[in-house]
Amino acid sequence: MPTIFDLVSSREIATYWETLRQNQPPFLGEMLFPDNKQLGMELKWLKGASGNPIVLKPSAFDVSAVLRPRIGFETVRTSMPFFKESMLIDETARQELNKVMATGNQNYIDLIVNKVFDDTATLLLGAASRREQMRMQALTTGMISISANGQDYDYDYGVPGEHKPTVSVSWSEVTADIMGDIQTWQDMIEDETGIRPTKAICSRKTWNYFLKNTSIRNAILGNDTAVSVSDSQLVRLLQERLGIQVAVYTKKFVDDNKKLTPYVPDDVLVLVPDGILGNTWFGTTPEESDLMSASIANVSITDTGVAITTMQRADPVNVETKVTMLCLPDFPTANQVIIADLTSED
Repeated sequence: MPTIFDLVSSREIATYWETLRQNQPPFLGEMLFPDNKQLGMELKWLKGASGNPIVLKPSAFDVSAVLRPRIGFETVRTSMPFFKESMLIDETARQELNKVMATGNQNYIDLIVNKVFDDTATLLLGAASRREQMRMQALTTGMISISANGQDYDYDYGVPGEHKPTVSVSWSEVTADIMGDIQTWQDMIEDETGIRPTKAICSRKTWNYFLKNTSIRNAILGNDTAVSVSDSQLVRLLQERLGIQVAVYTKKFVDDNKKLTPYVPDDVLVLVPDGILGNTWFGTTPEESDLMSASIANVSITDTGVAITTMQRADPVNVETKVTMLCLPDFPTANQVIIADLTSED
């Protein structure tokens, strides 16, 4: 008869989680900062390129090539933050497992094991949420700041100050020149980098500023002010006038202070170029480095670089499941984005 240690293994948990994830929509940040992996915990990337091509130098035959310096690039090095949390199978679940395993009824066994896996999956969902928090914090502030459990991590991606404008008229005012502001910011990035932002990210509250704006309503409805502007009408107008697509991101998470927090705050608009903005880098956790082949624990890797470790406890007889992650997004395109404060300076 299988024991609790046979049923609750890191491999089974990883398989359960990966099946669960297939039925969930991806986070927005996963598409903008796709997952990647490297050895160790130091992260290095190049930032600050203008985006404009530099013509290739002419050369005579039979001479050495002229080395091109990485003009305009800055090498950024930093250490990734480490995240770790664990969960025990509670005594009630363990006793239920013992009872149903004695019956040999596989349906009952699967029911209890899936409950245990659902509990453990909260750790993996927490790891995924932490990655999204870091990505979206970098995107909406230009920085990452984490302070919890006696640990403090601060990363500044060096978004230029002029790329963090504050509007002259709050967008909550229906008279604000929303489309004019966006065009000004698009022109600024294009003039500086040769790359024009074509995508934007905001909250639902910010999107509603668009819908209620007088100039936008007039552009769509003319003199017919008795009806509302629809989302689809606004999407078409922004695409036709500004060549821009707006992602309204409403997902939330529970932060380190147990507060329900949106990934994208209200009264912020982020303009970004098309394509990926960077990578979500995973390092090598101690569990992956040292315990993969050890007999004292069972380790599996999921989500590119998240380590699931299950360990047997003899007294009380139990299984501890630990989830660990070394992770940090890079942001080499930080100079090509706008992070706008939509509340007026006045």
